[in-house]
Amino acid sequence: MKKFSAFILLLLTTLTVAMAQGQKAPASPRITAESPNKNIKVVYGQPSKRGRVIFGPEGSASLEKYGKPWRTGANEATEVTFKNDVMFGGKHVKAGTYTLVTFPGEKEWGVVLNSTLGQWGAYEYEKNKANNVVDVKAKVSSNKTPIEKLTITPANNSIAIAWDNMTVSIPVMDHGK
Repeated sequence: MKKFSAFILLLLTTLTVAMAQGQKAPASPRITAESPNKNIKVVYGQPSKRGRVIFGPEGSASLEKYGKPWRTGANEATEVTFKNDVMFGGKHVKAGTYTLVTFPGEKEWGVVLNSTLGQWGAYEYEKNKANNVVDVKAKVSSNKTPIEKLTITPANNSIAIAWDNMTVSIPVMDHGK
């Protein structure tokens, strides 16, 4: 019996070590970012540039095409939660959680909050666009140095989206302020 117990213990230890060594960090980890005042939370998949052209016109080798809906991250669509009612890009949005979809452009991005949660990417954008809550525009700023990893930063009064050579910022104000 002692030999059998020792064998089982050795087998379980070997399996545990093998499984731990076989697990790799995901290529696009799921990130949760919160504003300092905790009113805004953004959950997104964080892809890396890895030498790729990220934004460009239709027909280019870019990963994301100008004017096409983008999940604004990797894998599941990005979700934005507001603890309080806010003015998002100058438009009223009730407290709650929304899917973030963007339409990258060379000089301006379309930024949409949609009430359909649990989307995978933006593949069903056309089907779900009737549930758009707001659609705003955000001007593009050029980054002097390309940003390797998509970074979405909620501040107390904005949400900034930065990747590769582009950054956009959408003003967010607590409703009534």
